[in-house]
Amino acid sequence: MTDQTSMPESQRQDRAIVSKHIVALTDTALVLLMTNESHPFSDEIHIEQLEVSTRIGVLEEERAAPQRLTISISFWPYQQTRDLDDNIHHVVDYAAVAEETKSFVRDQATNLIETLADGLATHLLKRFPIQKVTVEVRKFPLEDAKHVSVILTRAASVG
Repeated sequence: MTDQTSMPESQRQDRAIVSKHIVALTDTALVLLMTNESHPFSDEIHIEQLEVSTRIGVLEEERAAPQRLTISISFWPYQQTRDLDDNIHHVVDYAAVAEETKSFVRDQATNLIETLADGLATHLLKRFPIQKVTVEVRKFPLEDAKHVSVILTRAASVG
């Protein structure tokens, strides 16, 4: 390795610039490797507070009658907007995601909103061509609170 003190100033500056860019490139590559996504900056579709009723709860009296839940879903399709050619057949149909969500939730018999959210996220990843999904399930059991919710994010398996 060359001693940098014997190099001309301009060469030392060039080497410093190249070194800085290599570090930046390495950091970027590390971030890309950690994302577990094929398109780390892909487009997000969001459905806010979809209403559905289901029997859920730990206590028998909670499960006696269907309870109102709201579900918010953000999902990241594999295909980016710029690749869609303004064609409905190239998109993940958000109406289909909403209907599938309502059907899935109504058919469940879980005690916990955490279990419901995890099952829904896994189901949506299997059912639609999406690489990542965030699900929020809100329940309204407390008089003195607006709601109780769980928010979780799941990604499609790689390989």
